[in-house]
Amino acid sequence: MATNLALDQDLLDHAFRVSGEPTKKAAVTRALQEFIARREQRQVAELFGKLEWDPGYDYKAERERQR
Repeated sequence: MATNLALDQDLLDHAFRVSGEPTKKAAVTRALQEFIARREQRQVAELFGKLEWDPGYDYKAERERQR
């Protein structure tokens, strides 16, 4: 999908340097992927302390069962 964006050139240049991406499309795609991943991680982190843990759950037994 073609989209025209007015991007800050200094930000774009910085993105090229830190990402190593050679094109605007690649740099913007990488930035969007990382933005989404970070937001999804934040949503998961917000669940810490809110979920009940089953004290009888044996993760080692589950690990063996999945082999």
